[in-house]
Amino acid sequence: MKSIIVGTDFSKGSYVALELAVDIANKLECGIKIIWAKREKLLMDEEQLTVMTHLAEEKLEMLCEQHRPNLHSGDIRWEICSGKVGAVISRQAQHENAPLIVIGTNGASGFEKYWMGSTAVRIVQEAPVPVLTVRQGYDFHKALERIVVPIRVNINSRQKVPPAASMARFFGSEIHILGLMDSPDQASQLRAYMVQTAEFLATEGVKFKSVVKKYSNYSDAVLSYADSIKADLVVINTEQDRLISQFFLGTNAQQIVHNSQIPVLCVHPADIFYLSKT
Repeated sequence: MKSIIVGTDFSKGSYVALELAVDIANKLECGIKIIWAKREKLLMDEEQLTVMTHLAEEKLEMLCEQHRPNLHSGDIRWEICSGKVGAVISRQAQHENAPLIVIGTNGASGFEKYWMGSTAVRIVQEAPVPVLTVRQGYDFHKALERIVVPIRVNINSRQKVPPAASMARFFGSEIHILGLMDSPDQASQLRAYMVQTAEFLATEGVKFKSVVKKYSNYSDAVLSYADSIKADLVVINTEQDRLISQFFLGTNAQQIVHNSQIPVLCVHPADIFYLSKT
């Protein structure tokens, strides 16, 4: 059975991410696998690592016991892996045939320092499947009512729509198609993209609204609009270097991941991903 991968650093943010992952796993009828990555050589001597590993094992087992009764299908398991966080999470996602990776994005001290800075970015870059980032402070118990899907005049922009539609179906959400243009010359093509998006959502039976806005700063425009409608999720694309066939987060996407107070679903342009049960 497929399992959602949840990366943990035992911070409050990662606990919120796990709660949300349990809810999604119930919608997908799949299990969960919690991963903690240890980096032996860089962080501590052997004695310190042993103590830290034992503590991590206890915490992981407690998390599984706490959330197992809430899972409707599948099981919740844990594993400690050695290596860099991005590579570890990526391998586990492939091994588990994961439909999704869920991670918290906060970090401060102790276990949390492993996840500070650009760790979330590295996980998104290396992940073979979409990544949902969740910040500490997100109200997990709030209904996932409104999903923002920004659309620009970009060949990959619409590839985020199918996974957004799947999330909307599972949670009964309404999608807000946010058309963004930085030049009037883009108006006609942007309108065509938005019509195509609307037609797809209508076919999928997903409620939606559309709005067009001019922008000078993409991430500010997306987050400002999400805040204005009290959105519960933003869906964005990563970018791809066609010469080396690797994914990366552009500056705009990084700013959204780091600054968004609500969950962000990051989708690779090449992903054929529908959050399906099959």
